[in-house]
Amino acid sequence: MASKQEVATDATEHNSGYSTPHASPRKEDQISVSWDGPDDPLNPLNWPWRKKLVVTILTSFFTFLSPFTSTKITPAMSEIDADLNIPEGFDGQLVIAIFMLGYATGPVVLAPLSEIYGRIGIIRISNVFYIAFNAACGISQTTTQLLVLRFLAGVGGSAPQTLCHGVLPDIWSVDERGLGQSLYGIANWAGPTLAPVCGALISKYTSWRWIFFATSIFAFILQILAHFFLPETYAPTILAKKATRIRTELDRGGWTEARVTIQYNTGEPMRTVLRKRLTLPFVMMFSHPAVIAPALYRAFLYGVMYLLLSSFPLVFEGVYDQTELVPSLNTLSMFIGFMIGLWASEPLLDKLYAYLKTYYATSNGIPEFRVPPMLIGGLFAPTGLLLYGYTAQDHLHPILPNIGLVLISIGLIIAFQCAQAYTTDAYGSRYVASANAAGAVVRTLCGFSFPLFAPSMYKSLGLGGGNALLAGLTVVLAVVGPMVLWRWGGWMRRSSLRGCDSDFVLEVGPGIGELKKLKREREDVENGVI
Repeated sequence: MASKQEVATDATEHNSGYSTPHASPRKEDQISVSWDGPDDPLNPLNWPWRKKLVVTILTSFFTFLSPFTSTKITPAMSEIDADLNIPEGFDGQLVIAIFMLGYATGPVVLAPLSEIYGRIGIIRISNVFYIAFNAACGISQTTTQLLVLRFLAGVGGSAPQTLCHGVLPDIWSVDERGLGQSLYGIANWAGPTLAPVCGALISKYTSWRWIFFATSIFAFILQILAHFFLPETYAPTILAKKATRIRTELDRGGWTEARVTIQYNTGEPMRTVLRKRLTLPFVMMFSHPAVIAPALYRAFLYGVMYLLLSSFPLVFEGVYDQTELVPSLNTLSMFIGFMIGLWASEPLLDKLYAYLKTYYATSNGIPEFRVPPMLIGGLFAPTGLLLYGYTAQDHLHPILPNIGLVLISIGLIIAFQCAQAYTTDAYGSRYVASANAAGAVVRTLCGFSFPLFAPSMYKSLGLGGGNALLAGLTVVLAVVGPMVLWRWGGWMRRSSLRGCDSDFVLEVGPGIGELKKLKREREDVENGVI
């Protein structure tokens, strides 16, 4: 039997990545577990590119499900209304929109839990809830049953939308994050635009109930794939598992009193950690300007997208007399626009980020470097809104409102991706899930409420006037939003520390004003002014 000295030494040799002040652990030692150097293969940032790609694709498909579910029943609503005796108008819109209300509820609990127990486990568990309640929607016999089950399915389906935004900074470095964000965005934004087409096909050849059954089957397949190919990405959770292995090995050697911790451990009791984490999204929502500003920006754009999707029956069935599958096919125009916007987002995000790092001669970029392309996106969306509204109102060829939808989608996705990248860079993998949870509440409430007032707006102002109002608001937001983030982003980030650990304060970088000042000072030195 090996001695304590031998066991301890063996453990140290085979478990680098933790340190103790003595050659062998003593009972008063605190062993801090970290990565085995900068190239540790356990660190998700060091994973092979292929593994990162698989993780990004799988998490993207999880995210695809939720917005897909939110709009998949739109083309079958007349059938659902007749089967369950749902009145047309507000009640019908509520059946579609109630999913978004559940979508806004789940993240405030699930996101903080993911920053304690890991992201992937929470995604898998919430997906089980989604599968069950979404499938149950397919056997609903009353309006109340469908509303309640749709809401609960939204709660279960809300986790990927928030947590997968945290997976990206877990595995992709800042300089390559634009690629991961674009890959993720394809599935995220394809969902609500492809769903009506799929829903129309399923309801035509089977029944509206199979719309729910089919998506639950797809989610079940994803659950199986995730079990085999989707590992945990959250660094503290990975290190906690490593610490458990080290603790077990030390216990076998008799070193039962040595304390094993990880580098992220604050030393607080679990109840305190849970309380802080569960309240953090609410703290951010009301006291973090770096969360509030981009969240309001994205929320408005998100609401506009769902409002437009809800207007399709009014435009393409009411104005152009399209029937059966044809009205749903118009959502493909938005899909095309999203794909074009995502194709442009990656170079806009990463190459401009690299250029600004060089321009300001800084080795570490700042979140404000993600802001300038938001102006480009803000020009496309209002133009598309005007084209969509007035060409439909004047009964011009249906290709024209579809071109408007393409322009709207290009603008929305570029602006949205930039605002999302800003939040991700500002909070990093450590707090990005909670920051996104706070933003998700505001965003999904807009996605829930905007379609509800769309009928009244278009009835009062007409298609042209209603879209002109949206276009005007979008122009204002597109100019003011980027200017605020660019000019005061550094101050906003320094004012957004409440509820965060004290060492996070040291990670907040300078603002654009400080970088400009440093650049001028360097130029003065080079020119011999000072």
